[in-house]
Amino acid sequence: MLFMVVEKFKNQDAKAIYRRLRDKGRSMPDGLKYVDSWIEAGFARCFQLMECDDPRLFQQWIAFWGDLIEFEIVPVVPSKQVREMIDRQL
Repeated sequence: MLFMVVEKFKNQDAKAIYRRLRDKGRSMPDGLKYVDSWIEAGFARCFQLMECDDPRLFQQWIAFWGDLIEFEIVPVVPSKQVREMIDRQL
C-alpha cells in the first residue's frame, strides 16, 4: 500500500534533519520502503511517497524522528488505478 507522508520540520530546522539523515540514514524498519520525496521551497515540509503493508512500521520510524518532525500519513492510490475504477462505472 502507498502512503503520502507529510513531514513538518519542527522549528523549521532542516539542518538538524539532514545532519541525522547523513549520520544515521533514514532508519526505517524492514518492510517500510521509501519511494521518493519532494522538499517545499522554504524548507518547512517534506512530502514523501512510501510503501508499506504494515502501518505499525510507521510507528517505529516516527519514534526515531519524532523529536525533529511532525508527521501526517495519508494512504493514497495512484491516479491511474482510480481512473480505471471510475471508468468502469461510467
